[in-house]
This record gives sequence, C-alpha cells and structure tokens, in this order.
Amino acid sequence: MRIEDFISVVGADFYAGVPDSQLRALCDYLYKTYGLDYRCHVVAANEGNAVALAAGHFLATGRVPVVYMQNSGEGNAVNPIASLLSRDVYSIPVLFIIGWRGEPGVHDEPQHVYQGKITLKLLEDMEIPYFTVGADTSVSDVSSAMERFRKIFSSGGQAAFVIRKGALSYGEKTEYPAGGSLLREDAVRIIAAAAAGDPIVSTTGKISRELFEIREAAGEGHERDFLTVGSMGHASSIALGIALSKPEARIWCIDGDGAALMHMGAMAVIGASGAGNLVHVVLNNCAHESVGGMPTVAGRIDFPAIARASGYCYAASVSDESGLLKALAAVKDAQGPSFIEVRVSL
Repeated sequence: MRIEDFISVVGADFYAGVPDSQLRALCDYLYKTYGLDYRCHVVAANEGNAVALAAGHFLATGRVPVVYMQNSGEGNAVNPIASLLSRDVYSIPVLFIIGWRGEPGVHDEPQHVYQGKITLKLLEDMEIPYFTVGADTSVSDVSSAMERFRKIFSSGGQAAFVIRKGALSYGEKTEYPAGGSLLREDAVRIIAAAAAGDPIVSTTGKISRELFEIREAAGEGHERDFLTVGSMGHASSIALGIALSKPEARIWCIDGDGAALMHMGAMAVIGASGAGNLVHVVLNNCAHESVGGMPTVAGRIDFPAIARASGYCYAASVSDESGLLKALAAVKDAQGPSFIEVRVSL
C-alpha cells in the first residue's frame, strides 16, 4: 500500500515516535513532509517519551495523535500506556503504528524473535485492539479498521496498526543530513585497536556488526566483545555492570547517539559510580542510521557537557582521527569514568 493512501485514511495531524526499518516508508514520508517541525512530527528519545508527547498533544487539542515504533519499543511504552493513557486513569486516545519485526514464520535477526512472538499478546494484555497491515491489505480494509478505531477513541481507548514486512511503500527518495567526516567503521577500528585486550561492549545496530567484521577481518576472536544486539540504549549500563564487578580491567563501551539518547539517565548513574575503569565512547552521526537515517537530536546537544555534569572525570568531543587518538591516549590515565564523543559520518 502506498504510504500516502495509508496516511490519508489515518488523518492525524501529529506524529511522534522512534524510527524502524519496517516503517521506513512512514519515516521517509514524515520527514519529507514535515521535516522536524515539532508541531507536527517529533523523533522522540524513546517510545515512552513519544507516548507522553502524544498525550500532551491530545490534552491541548482534543485531536488523536499517532505514535510510531518498532515492536521492540512496546516495552518502553508500557508504563505510560498503562498508567497514563488507560481508561482507568486519564482515558487518552492514541493510534499506534507498530513495525512487526520477528513476526512468527518470517526470518529475522535473533533479538527480534521473542519480541515478535509476544507483540500481539502485549497489545491484547493492554486492551489495545489492533489491525495487521500486510502487502495485500487494501485501502478499504484500513478505512474499515479506522472506522472501528474511531469509536474506540471516542471512549478514551487506544488502537494499533501492526505493520508487516513490505506492507507500506513510498516512491520518493528522502535525503537525510550527513554526519561528520570520519567514517564510523574507521572509528570503531581505531577504538578497538586502542582497547587492545580490554573487553568491549558495543551497542545495538551497525556498530556491533562492524566490530564483529573488524575482528573477523583481522583473524581475531570475539571472546573480548559483548555485542548488544537488542535492548537499545542499555549498552553503557551493561558496561558499567561489568566495570563495577571487574575493577582490575578497563572496560570500553562503544555507543551510538540514538542509543545514548534513548536512556540518557544512565550517564548520571555512570558518573555517580566513580568507575575509573570505564571508557564510554559515543559515535555520533546525528542519525538513527541502522533503521534508515532519520535524524536524532544529537546534533543540537553538547554530550561532553552532559557527561561532565553527570560526574565523568574526563569528557571530550572529536571529529577526526588525530583528535580521537589524542582522546584515547588521555583516558588511559583517567581516575574516573571517561567520555568521548566522536562525530562520524553516515
């Protein structure tokens, strides 16, 4: 189905969410149409953030908003759905558009398999009626579902479209802003070399894939690396847990900007821990690149300032190889948690 037809039937004027490759057509359309006009479209830090934004929009306007996400984000959204939107609390209607990764019977990556199994069950447990949209779903099918959903919205309930692989299409090419000049893969290679034999925890998405490929190309083993294939935003907390239990070892976390933003409170906990053996590196290309390239807000914030305010003893931002090498040398003598932002390209 063409995304233009789907959007026309939905008829919403406010969208908030976290990008997903299964929803690439929707994300591209929203960015092409609205850009980052926060009155119409917000790329949220996490799915719970998107739900709260949507609730605020409804409270201000009385109009039903849309929250979009990959199904892995349902967990982040459960709390505000159950304790804010619910008919037992404030009865705030929201339409969810959810990409169904790991759908049973459809091949996908391991981190999506279990989430795929429980996607519909989670919606049922939260009393959210849903309609699945596939490649053969017609506009009239979606229209009929929306008629049913509008009755639900009128009584303060929520509803969801669950989007199967290949269900939505968009004919236009969307160009997203470019990041820095240093290639992300080169940055990963430089950091891995600096870590030498130290353990590395890498974040969800392309960073973990590239670390794996770098080890393979060099004929090295993978026993020093923990590739965080799921649980976006939690790699730094995993690394802290290891660092606190292994104070004799230097632990490295290679994070992404979207992941760091998703659960940025973890930086406050890292800073407060005083773990002098933890090096937290954020590769910032200002984009959710693993799911299509839609921008994050990381181009507008000062990560090192946040790190310093959180209690990291060293914080720097670099944008080229020489700057990165200098920062990597500096953190080896740090007495507390260290932070390096590396501005990289898409």
